[in-house]
Amino acid sequence: MNLLRIDSSARASSESRRLTARFVQDWKSENPAGSITERDLATTALPHITDHWSATYADPAKLTPEQRQYLSISDELIEELRAADTVIIGAPMYNHMISWELKAWIDQVVRMGKTFVYDTLGPKGLLHGKKAVVITARGGSYPAGTPRAAVDFQEPYLRHILTTLGFSDVTFIHAENLMSAQAESSRAAATASIQKSVRQRAENEAQEVIGAAQV
Repeated sequence: MNLLRIDSSARASSESRRLTARFVQDWKSENPAGSITERDLATTALPHITDHWSATYADPAKLTPEQRQYLSISDELIEELRAADTVIIGAPMYNHMISWELKAWIDQVVRMGKTFVYDTLGPKGLLHGKKAVVITARGGSYPAGTPRAAVDFQEPYLRHILTTLGFSDVTFIHAENLMSAQAESSRAAATASIQKSVRQRAENEAQEVIGAAQV
């Protein structure tokens, strides 16, 4: 099993980083033979989408050296996704949305012909059978069905992007109210959710292996 950990906070001591680290720790316990790739978006040079991006629609054999260099980070990030069975994303909420670093990563991996294609029904993801866990860190709370849910532009956007890429299983774990007196209880709840998620996934994967062996 391969795990890809993505951290998108520019703060080395961020809440989201602590929680993704806890996920990795628990995942290692359940998957001692598994491999882990770590991608820190705060230390990754993520290019802007410039005129060179048009090269993604060109014949790869005809790309210039400059275009190949420009697309090299996109190629690298996409290969990390392809190799992963599970992707964990640490996502702090900034102004009701995701960080700049995470948006820049998304712009590099949402790529025609590599991670999605269009058919008669619209976009179709190519990253099939993969699972994602998004761990968010938020100062407030945005419960479904409440007025505040309307300004949560983080979870709906990330869920849409991951589904568009073909992810079949997307789970969100929210550490909320981190700027209030409820911060400690929220951290504890998020940690418990991480433990439960890792355990359930390990059990499900074991059942999938048994099922495949019986076919």
